[in-house]
Amino acid sequence: MNNASTPTCAASDVPSATPMPFTRLGFVRGVRDGLPLALSVAAFGSVFGVLANQAGLSALEAFLMSALVYAGSSQVVAMGLWHMPLPILPILLSTAIVNLRYVLMGVSFRPWLNGQPLHRVLLLLFTNGDGGSALAMRAWEAGDRDAAYLLGANAPSVVAWLAATVIGRTAGARIADPTRWGLDFAFTAVVLAALVGLWRGRASLSLVPWLAAGVVAFVSWRFLGGQWYIVLGGLAGALAGWVTYDR
Repeated sequence: MNNASTPTCAASDVPSATPMPFTRLGFVRGVRDGLPLALSVAAFGSVFGVLANQAGLSALEAFLMSALVYAGSSQVVAMGLWHMPLPILPILLSTAIVNLRYVLMGVSFRPWLNGQPLHRVLLLLFTNGDGGSALAMRAWEAGDRDAAYLLGANAPSVVAWLAATVIGRTAGARIADPTRWGLDFAFTAVVLAALVGLWRGRASLSLVPWLAAGVVAFVSWRFLGGQWYIVLGGLAGALAGWVTYDR
């Protein structure tokens, strides 16, 4: 979700020798803003839990995957490729491509992380998600300069994701056909909601990566078949995001 219209943090905004404050009040502000987002994350997490059940993962395995990977879209992609024997290389390649956006996110958060101890930097980066990233960018634009806000904005989503994974996996054992309940559309709904939030007018380049990924994925699905649409769509979106990214 990185593009030319998204407010980015220039490295010159914060002197590298001066660490940004990391306070309890900043964390509380982030949690307050992140709570509404956690509801949609919970819906998405429950879908992953159902998919994990269909793929044959136990509740513990699904929970550990969410806790150690913590990347919803790539986890859903992995479940779509999950069959025995496991196609290790396609899973690794597909999930890596889907997660390329985090490279740009990490660059954009450099001012938040300057001067912070390594353990805190790793915590902030690992718990960062798409929604929390958008909230943090908006807070930066509004003048917030407390690195704890970034952690707080993502904290509710982390809790919601882990809890919903277990709930979805447990409920999934009782749901024979998730499509009957519309659960297969939940991921699409979350993505569409994110697109609405990124819209900043006709002159905006914010939707270019999404459109590029969607068009290439559709064409690949239509003419190549198999799972190539995941790989090629992800590559197209990442390339478009890099080209339109405001450096």
